[in-house]
Amino acid sequence: MIEPRSIFQTYSIVARDAESGAFGVAVQTHQMCVGAVVPWLQVGVGAIATQAMTNVSFGPIGLAMLETGLTADQTLEGLLATDEGRDGRQLAIVDERGITAAWTGQSCIAHAGHHTGNGYSVQANMMQNTTVIDAMAKAYERASGDLAERMLIALQAAQHEGGDIRGMQSAALKVVQAGSADDEGTRFIPRYDLRVDEHDQPVEELARLVRLRSAQLKSNDGFALGKKGDLEQALRLWAEARASAPELEELGFWQAVALADDERDITCAAAILGPILNDDLLRDHWVDLIRRIQACGIIERDGVAQELITALESFWQDHE
Repeated sequence: MIEPRSIFQTYSIVARDAESGAFGVAVQTHQMCVGAVVPWLQVGVGAIATQAMTNVSFGPIGLAMLETGLTADQTLEGLLATDEGRDGRQLAIVDERGITAAWTGQSCIAHAGHHTGNGYSVQANMMQNTTVIDAMAKAYERASGDLAERMLIALQAAQHEGGDIRGMQSAALKVVQAGSADDEGTRFIPRYDLRVDEHDQPVEELARLVRLRSAQLKSNDGFALGKKGDLEQALRLWAEARASAPELEELGFWQAVALADDERDITCAAAILGPILNDDLLRDHWVDLIRRIQACGIIERDGVAQELITALESFWQDHE
């Protein structure tokens, strides 16, 4: 008996960024919660997409095989050798060397196929048109930006060519990358771990989330530069982050707090946060939060909360 929960007819990309060593998977399908099933990644090991008549065990078992030192080709061969349902599977793997391997079983629903390139593989099944796979490959190879942005462009290209014959429902994009020793706990957090579990336009919504997460990462990079004493570059990155994600008040709030608490320019801190809090109720909540984080010790320097609040009030009076 067919189990619909195991059928993820879809299009996806697996990739490794040669410069950063990051691994990524991006995927879209007409079924809920594709991000829970298709993408499997591990820092320093590899990335796997398992789809069509999906064998979810290919994910964890395949990563374990890669971790032993097997190549993508060897891992794919081993997984398929023991799988009686392989003719209905699609599987794509990229390893730490950037070697890619992919499989499209002869029973996958047309239009189905894959293309492996330098450090990436794109694959699709149940596509409306035969042009999807080629469009994804070309879009990825021509794209610029970080790995997440380039994979997103591949998904958008697939949808432009018609995508899944049934339409769209869910999408996901994940990127993992080793962090440096001074990243503290954040080195264990995926750079991107984004899921759109049910949406009329999941690829568009995924693009919005990629934009917001990219801004958050850029802001984080600014904090890292600030810790190293490069305030000029930190301010530049912070401004770029705020401009690309103006709906994220959180970015400017913590930038301003950090700047104020580090005995830097309180006026500059107010100039960052003031324009963001452009609603009276919003102002009351965030001003109260400034007092609260002083009280619990997140703001370390005595009196900073009130200094920042006073500077904000002055900023708002000057810009009424």
